[in-house]
Amino acid sequence: MTAMAIAIMSVAFCGIAKAADQVQEVIAVESSAVTAQPAAETSESGKFMALLKDTGIYRFIYPKTEAEKQQEYQIALRNEHEAEAKEHQKGILHEGLSQFLMICVGLLLIWLAIKKGFEPLLLLPIGFGCILANIPVAGMAEAGLPGNPDGFLYLIYTMGVKSGLFPLLIFMGVGAMTDFGPLIANPKTALLGAAAQFGIFTTLIGALVLPLGFSLKQASSIGIIGGADGPTAIFLTGRLAPELLGAIAVAAYSYMALVPVIQPPIMRLCTTKADRAIVMKQLRHVSQTEKIIFPLVVLVLCILLLPSACPLIGALMLGNLARESGVVNRLSDTMQNSLINIVTIMLGLSVGSKLAYDKFLNWQTVGILVLGVVAFGVGTAAGVLLAKLMNVFCKDKINPLIGSAGVSAVPMAARVSNKLGLESNPDNFLLMHAMGPNVSGVIGSAVAAGVLLALCG
Repeated sequence: MTAMAIAIMSVAFCGIAKAADQVQEVIAVESSAVTAQPAAETSESGKFMALLKDTGIYRFIYPKTEAEKQQEYQIALRNEHEAEAKEHQKGILHEGLSQFLMICVGLLLIWLAIKKGFEPLLLLPIGFGCILANIPVAGMAEAGLPGNPDGFLYLIYTMGVKSGLFPLLIFMGVGAMTDFGPLIANPKTALLGAAAQFGIFTTLIGALVLPLGFSLKQASSIGIIGGADGPTAIFLTGRLAPELLGAIAVAAYSYMALVPVIQPPIMRLCTTKADRAIVMKQLRHVSQTEKIIFPLVVLVLCILLLPSACPLIGALMLGNLARESGVVNRLSDTMQNSLINIVTIMLGLSVGSKLAYDKFLNWQTVGILVLGVVAFGVGTAAGVLLAKLMNVFCKDKINPLIGSAGVSAVPMAARVSNKLGLESNPDNFLLMHAMGPNVSGVIGSAVAAGVLLALCG
C-alpha cells in the first residue's frame, strides 16, 4: 500500500517538475499578481516548500497562521474574479449562427448516446443541457437580471458543480461499486495505474506549448483529461478553469466512450504477440478484513501526504467502506443506485449548461479536443511500457496489456485489455488482473488532481 502511494506521488511530482521548467515565466507572472512575495517563493526550493506546507504532516505540526489564511482568502478572491472575467469569451462565429450550431452539437451528443451507446448516462443529459443553454432569450444557463430569477441550469451548476459537490457524490457512488480486491491481491499493479498518469502531465506541458494562450490553471485542467476520470476532470476544472468546463467534460466523457477504439492500436504497437499471450497466475483470495482496512489506510496516507486530494479520495473511500463493511447495506445500495443516478442527471445538465456558444465555439476548444486524444494515447502507452519494464525484474510475468487499464476508465479499459488478451490466447483471461491497475488509476488521477490543485489553486 505504501509502495502504491509513493509510486503515484513520484509520478505526479516528476510531471510537475517538468511542467515547472516549461512555464517558469507563467508562474512568475501569476505569483507577482498576488503579492510581492520573496524571491525564494518563486525558486525551485520555494515551490518544494509550498508543496511541503500543503501536506498534512506539516500542518499537524505547524497549523496555518492568520496571515496565511488571509493570503489564501485574497488569492481565492483573485481566482474568482479571473474566472468571472473569462466566462464570456468571443466566439469565432455570429451569435445566432453559433447558438444554432451548438444546438446541433447537443443533438449530435444525444445521437451518439442513443445510437452508438457512447456513455449514454452522461452524454444524453449533457446534450440536452447543451440545447437548453443555447435557446435564444430563454436564459436557462444564465444568472438572472435584477428582479428576474436565475436560470434553472445556472442554479443547478452553481449548487453542484461550482461548489464541487456533484463530482464528490459521484465518487462516493463509484467507491460503493468498486472492488479493490484485485489491487490488494497484487499491489505491484498499482505502479501501472501510476504510470498511466503520465498522460496528464505530458498533456499539461503540451497545452502550455501550444500558441492558444492557455494559462497554467487551464493547462492543468486540460491535462486531467488523461486520467480518463470524468468526475475528477469536472472537479478540478470547476476549481481551476470553469470557463473550459464544457469542452473538457465533453472531451473526457467522449474519449472515455471511445476507449475501445483509441486504445487497441496503441496497445498492439507497444507489444508483441508473445507479450499479449502471457498468462498470469490466478489472484489470491482477499479477506473482508483486508478490504475494510484498505480504504482507511488510503485515506490516512492522503491526509498525511496530500490533503488537497482528500475530498475526492475521502468520498471514494467512504463509499468503498460502506460496501465492504457489510453493516450498512442500505447506505451502500443508495450510493450505488439512487444517489448516483440522481446526481448523474444533475451533473449532465450542469455540464451541458457550460456548452453555451460563447464558451465552446473557439479555437481553444479545438486544442482541448486534440490534446485529449494525446492524453489518452500517452497514458495508455506509459502503462503498457512500464509493464514490459517490470517483466525484466519480476519473477511472475505481467501481461503488458493490463497496463493500459491504468487510465481508470472503469471498467471499460479493463475489458479492452481482456479482449485483446483473448485474441492472442483463448485461455488468457485478464479481466480481474486488469482491474488492479484500473482501480489504482482512479486513485492515481485523484492524487494527480490534488497535486495540481495544491500547486495552482
